Amino acid sequence: MRGKSTWEALASGPEETASESANVPTTEPSGEVAAPKSTGEEQAPKPQEPAPQTPAPAASKPAPPSEDVPSAPLLLAVEDVSDSSVTVSWEPPERLGKLGLQGYVLELRREGALEWVPVNSRPMMVTQQTVRKLALGDKFFIRVAAVSSAGAGPPAVLDQPVHIQGIVEAPKIRLPRHLRQPYVRQVGEMINLQIPFQGNPKPQASWTHNGHALDSQRVSVRAGDQDSILFIRSAQRSDSGCYELTVQLEGLEAKAAIDILVIERPGSPGSIGLLDVWGCNAALEWTPPQDTGNTELLGYTVQKADKKTGQWFTVLERYHPTTCTISDLIVGNSYSFRVFSENRCGLSTSAAVTKELAHIQKTDVVAKPKSFVERDFSEAPSFTQPLADHTSTPGYSTQLFCSVRASPKPRIIWMKNKMDIQGDPKYRALSEQGVCTLEIRKPSPFDSGVYTCKAINVLGEASVDCRLEVKGGPEALD
Repeated sequence: MRGKSTWEALASGPEETASESANVPTTEPSGEVAAPKSTGEEQAPKPQEPAPQTPAPAASKPAPPSEDVPSAPLLLAVEDVSDSSVTVSWEPPERLGKLGLQGYVLELRREGALEWVPVNSRPMMVTQQTVRKLALGDKFFIRVAAVSSAGAGPPAVLDQPVHIQGIVEAPKIRLPRHLRQPYVRQVGEMINLQIPFQGNPKPQASWTHNGHALDSQRVSVRAGDQDSILFIRSAQRSDSGCYELTVQLEGLEAKAAIDILVIERPGSPGSIGLLDVWGCNAALEWTPPQDTGNTELLGYTVQKADKKTGQWFTVLERYHPTTCTISDLIVGNSYSFRVFSENRCGLSTSAAVTKELAHIQKTDVVAKPKSFVERDFSEAPSFTQPLADHTSTPGYSTQLFCSVRASPKPRIIWMKNKMDIQGDPKYRALSEQGVCTLEIRKPSPFDSGVYTCKAINVLGEASVDCRLEVKGGPEALD
């Protein structure tokens, strides 16, 4: 369709448009269409028609509208623009025409071209369309015209061209959880930190160490599309500090700080001295080490060795003060002492050792045993808890309790109405830790009476009484 716009062709009648319908791309029912592919020949005017004489498409004037042709759609606007699509919407025209509305035709014109290219081959009864498969950097104008059976009405044209640009995603650093606290490594170990980030298009990543540029001789940095890697082959204490990653994208930036601590074993404590020796004890004092290994000390380890064997034994671990007293030393031995410093890497490679020995002297001690009078705990029986009068129900076992104190252990005798009941299977007598118990199994009114508990040993005897009453006659047992 050369030299005539689509909406003009539709206005000229169905006969003309039918012959050219094969050159128009198909339209999806949902209102989403693919961008038309136009060649340079289609966009360029005919050679015999000079460019100055060809009116601009936006300024071309359609035929005067009639009552059969609808008016221009209203409120044409861009709803959304992505990096590969554009969505436009409009409102129906004020005048639909006598023959009724058949739909709308959407057309594009790339910036610098003269010809409008339709995006749907047939009119569509939608007021919103999405054109997809657009290339980044494209700039084009959009217009839409309402169509009836009498032809196309005047188009509604966007005032400004639509520019397809890449969507800018603000940069964001996703710092791993274990790096949100100081990252501790030992001297000589490798440091390999991978920090992921987000951003579109690809942001620029940069690192600093304590606010200064990195030493390229010691630190290597590799930046990928979605992460940045900080690598140190062999860490040294000078590598400790705050490393800051900055991700920048078109005036936007994100920062993340990582504290790295490189530590090693501490130095040995300073001078150590033997303050005093008395009895089986020795007092020591030492000074803290000058080098703590770039981290706090966990304490000191104190060891002792006697002169005879020369073997070292640990007496204190992770001890924080710088003075201590060593006790339980063996009389007659001579001891030397040493102290190690300790941090997260372990004990110091060397120790501070006392220069002089601690001699544990033998002393002449004469034992004078004290006279001991053996106490006689013998006593006659006495009841600390007497028997209590008791009322029971026929058929239900009952118990009588009392407690007695005596030494030696007394013999316990139970009696009913002053008659010995030992050996009677109806009764069970127990005595444990001075507590005497008499169990009467399923008593009847016949078992009512006075019960006596008597305790007898070589020093004497004692007894207590109580009255047991079993209520109810023989009919209660039926």
